[in-house]
Amino acid sequence: MAGSGFGERLAASIEATTPLCVGIDPSASLLSSWGLADDATGLEVMGRRVVEAVVNTAAAVKPQVAFFERHGAAGYVALERVLADAREAGLVVVADAKRGDIDSTMSAYADAWLGAGSPLEADAVTTTAYLGIGAMGNLVELARQGAKGIFVVVASSNSEGRTLQRAQTESGRRVEEELLAELAELNEGERAETAATTGSFGAVVGATRTAGELDLASLHGPFLVPGVGAQGATPDDVATIFAGCRPGTVLVNASRSVLGQGPTHEGLRNAARQLGDELAVALGATT
Repeated sequence: MAGSGFGERLAASIEATTPLCVGIDPSASLLSSWGLADDATGLEVMGRRVVEAVVNTAAAVKPQVAFFERHGAAGYVALERVLADAREAGLVVVADAKRGDIDSTMSAYADAWLGAGSPLEADAVTTTAYLGIGAMGNLVELARQGAKGIFVVVASSNSEGRTLQRAQTESGRRVEEELLAELAELNEGERAETAATTGSFGAVVGATRTAGELDLASLHGPFLVPGVGAQGATPDDVATIFAGCRPGTVLVNASRSVLGQGPTHEGLRNAARQLGDELAVALGATT
């Protein structure tokens, strides 16, 4: 049915709020600045407080799994509670897990992060494609069945990754071009089957990269955009890079620039609201 897929749901959330995705990254330094201990309790307090503060302002939240994982089982319990709060609040939830493997292993990752009823259930999960998008077949199929999304790292915001991403393949195209084309093909199939405007298979494209190197509008799916705020990119940079992309497809992540204004609810809310409004204006989104 049209409108039921992840891409459509994300677009609706962006339209109802702003294009902002708040990253939940409870690093040791941020926990300390909030006066919290670097333990599972500190992780949970920070995560749940962020969720509460950004409801009705951010379209989504993106817990970075690594910061929870470093505390083992207790960290995962904290993450489960943060995810539950975000789902209950109606936020789109992107699990930043960057998983990537083949066959049964990828199926297990799919069950963990996209499976209905899983304690780690999210609306979308980030992945890496070093083993190929084709190897993600089980993840892709579960996403289709459950109206979930996938964000594949295509062109990252860190300079170290660009050498690999811009390497030339046998076809003569760069790796990043090949990945974008494969994702566009998945979206075309979904759109043809469901009459959706926006597909559910997205790309991570950093806001610090050079504009004009990729035909981003051809994706017909969502983008997850790191690099704004602490990494130096601005809302206007995002608007330049993604000019021509459909409104509601560009989800811009910010972590430290918002979390650094905590620990108060007011500080977090105001920081998210200001950046979200700036992004909405720059991208021409409806707020």
